[in-house]
Parts: sequence; structure tokens; C-alpha cells
Amino acid sequence: MRLDAPVLQGRHVRLEPLEHRHASALAAASAVDPSLYQWSPVPQGEAEAARYIETALTWQQAGTALPFVIIRASDGAVIGTTRFFDLEQWAWPQGHPLHGRGGPDSGEIGYTWLASGAIRTAANTESKLLMLTHAFEMWRMLRICFHTDARNLRSQKALEGIGARFEGVLRSHRIAADFTVRDSYRFSIVAAEWPAVKERLQKRLR
Repeated sequence: MRLDAPVLQGRHVRLEPLEHRHASALAAASAVDPSLYQWSPVPQGEAEAARYIETALTWQQAGTALPFVIIRASDGAVIGTTRFFDLEQWAWPQGHPLHGRGGPDSGEIGYTWLASGAIRTAANTESKLLMLTHAFEMWRMLRICFHTDARNLRSQKALEGIGARFEGVLRSHRIAADFTVRDSYRFSIVAAEWPAVKERLQKRLR
């Protein structure tokens, strides 16, 4: 898939396409309190941030990911990052109404982290609203899923809070941020649920 890299503008944050030039700003954003990132793969230092960005851009070039940097609207500060990834275009047969529609049918939102000062602000809620709106209303996706470390209770509560539905536990699913083999809790939102999820996110922002 060839995916455009849009700028997603909200009241509180702006999501811009992730680029190599963001490495130093991301390193600074994650340096304030590294203890926050026990369960998430967050780069520490500019060299790690550069490698992190290179991986994300390689996936983007392959058509399976679209990474963003999260920018605070009030002052233009870089406060984190997030991305679409594992994007899939299903093999709809010739003549099917969804054949050749161009965008992804399913995918995941993840690699989301915020600087310490942006946690428990509107940044995460609005970032999710912007990305999910793009997914379901521009790409007309059928499904978005999320995975979180089984030990990450804060992330699980946040996903439940936005209206994502718990699907189950994937055992020995991925390598964890602490380099153990982790179980993942899987959540999802499907297209039919999006109007209610959107209303819930908008209400939380108000």
C-alpha cells in the first residue's frame, strides 16, 4: 500500500509524520522520567531515538506502518510518538464492493508514549481520537486493535476507558520492554462500534 502521511490537527495536540529530524526532541521527551516506561519500548538517548525512527520509517516504506510525532499545540513542543502498524489490505475478490478501495482494512495502533508532563492530560485521548477518525472515516477501516503487556494495568484501563473491547490474552506474544517474553492483552474497535467510541472520546475531551 502507498499511504499518504497526513498532519492530524486537534485542539490540544498535532500529529505530524515522524522524521529523522525528530530524534533529539524525542530523546529529550523520554529523558525526564525513564521509570514511566517500564512496559513500553521507549528510546533513551539520541542514538536510540534515531534507530527507533529508522525502524518506523522502514515499516512505513514497506506500506505496513504510518508513524507520527505528537506535538503540543500550545507551544509546539514534541511530547511523544505513536503509530499505525501491522496495516493489512485484505484480498477482496474482483467485483466485490471493497475490491481495489486502496486503504488498509485492519491494523494496530501502538508504540504510543508521552513525556511525563503530558501524561494524564488531553494528549493521549485526542491523539487516539485523531487517529481513529482517520482510520474509520478516511481509510474506512474495518478494525483497529491494540496490544498491551499483561502487566500494564494503566494501559489496560486507558483502553477500556476509550471504549475498546477486550478480546483475550495472547500468550508468549511478543518480546517485552524488559526483554522477557510477554503475554499481551488484546483490545479492538470495529467499524460498527466507532460512532459510540467517537462520542465517548469527544465527551472525555469536553
